[in-house]
Amino acid sequence: MTLRLYDTLTRSVSDFEPIKKDEVGIYVCGATVQGSPHIGHLRSGVVFDVLRRWLVYSGLKVNLVRNVTDIDDKILHNAHHEDMPWWALAYKYEQEFSNAHTTLGNLPPTVEPRATGHIPQMIEIISKLIEKNYAYESQGTVWFSVRSWPDYGKLSGQKLDEMLAAEDKDQGKKDPHDFALWKAAKLDEPHWKTPWGAGRPGWHIECSAMAHAYLGEEFDIHGGGIDLQFPHHENEIAQSNAADHKFARRWMHNAWVTQAGEKMSKSLGNSTKINEVLKLVQPTYLKVLFLPSVSIFKVI
Repeated sequence: MTLRLYDTLTRSVSDFEPIKKDEVGIYVCGATVQGSPHIGHLRSGVVFDVLRRWLVYSGLKVNLVRNVTDIDDKILHNAHHEDMPWWALAYKYEQEFSNAHTTLGNLPPTVEPRATGHIPQMIEIISKLIEKNYAYESQGTVWFSVRSWPDYGKLSGQKLDEMLAAEDKDQGKKDPHDFALWKAAKLDEPHWKTPWGAGRPGWHIECSAMAHAYLGEEFDIHGGGIDLQFPHHENEIAQSNAADHKFARRWMHNAWVTQAGEKMSKSLGNSTKINEVLKLVQPTYLKVLFLPSVSIFKVI
């Protein structure tokens, strides 16, 4: 039997052939542990668990890395409002996410690294990007220069000159589309020392560093929700390839969960927490709801 997978990058379906004969490397973007998980957060976990199980059933060893983003603006904001240390809040909600995956019957990842445990790997990549003139430092923040990378936009299909740049109060950007690899520390924020001063990582560099640390220069599949295709995954490709990492051979994205025709999101106020849903239905029923997304792969 041949497993055929859709690749977001090439926008085509093709036979899946792992880089290594009997082993598959998969990186799936995990949770930013800022609050309790809603059902939309768990869809990618279910979808890629099904893919992983099929690969294992087919006789392949699967190394699945699913990261935890345990430092970002929302974690710091919520920790302040819940009157607890940022690391304690992150750990609290990380446990809620882990429990939700277990309740749904998802296998645990091979490794589940935290962003804050991989600062040296991020510094190494950022230093290389600065050396190769793909990034620059300004006022303690390091920016990736998107116009220095000709292939920027290849995953999402967007053209840089047609993209709307979000309003950004940060000073020192050379181009409004540039994104932060490293953020200069603000007053009373957690920070780490770097060659550019004290600060904390940007969101995108975390995944590039952790994927490279555990799966190497090139791996088979990078997965996640379709909402991450741009800008998160687009930025991952740019910074990783610019640092001479081949990175993911294939990109796969599951659809999001919608409610009343809109993406389920905390920012939209339409999210339904996983623990509330599981009071009403069995975990198996919820998994069935998620599984139409597995149309991203098929066996013939």
